[in-house]
Amino acid sequence: MLQEHAKLVQFISMADGVTGRKKLQKMIYIAKKMDFPFQEKYELHIYGPYSEELTLRIEELCEMGFLAENCEDKGSYVQYSYRVTGEGRDFIGDADEVPDTLGDCIGRMKERSSRFLELVSTLLYFDHLPREEQIAKVHIVKNKLNYTDAEMDEAFDFIGDLSACIRQ
Repeated sequence: MLQEHAKLVQFISMADGVTGRKKLQKMIYIAKKMDFPFQEKYELHIYGPYSEELTLRIEELCEMGFLAENCEDKGSYVQYSYRVTGEGRDFIGDADEVPDTLGDCIGRMKERSSRFLELVSTLLYFDHLPREEQIAKVHIVKNKLNYTDAEMDEAFDFIGDLSACIRQ
């Protein structure tokens, strides 16, 4: 069975769909950094951590009919959304169980904006550094987004809340 594909379908199912490619990328990355078993490799990209593997798997899942992709023209950009199809629900019927805490983690992330998740995921990309160095790196690689000190504090609090929630 395509275990890594099934994990993505389960994730999107638990989220009751995800709107935005960037948001999906960030949500999976953050879940991975919270020690959920996602195997996609990430590199730092213009919008923060990005996985070409994840993009390809999502495309494959759409082609196989397990996910439905909807494109909506927003004028200056196109917004994509993903939901699980009936075939997708059948596909994950035999998949491995996921930790209960993943659903809570997904719910908390889904409530947040893509911009906020971009900040959180970028901070997590530099989580091997002390807090002040993480902030400095974000200001370098995300200088056009002008994140405030309050947003940085909120992002670190969010990371702490997710970590605490997962350890329950």
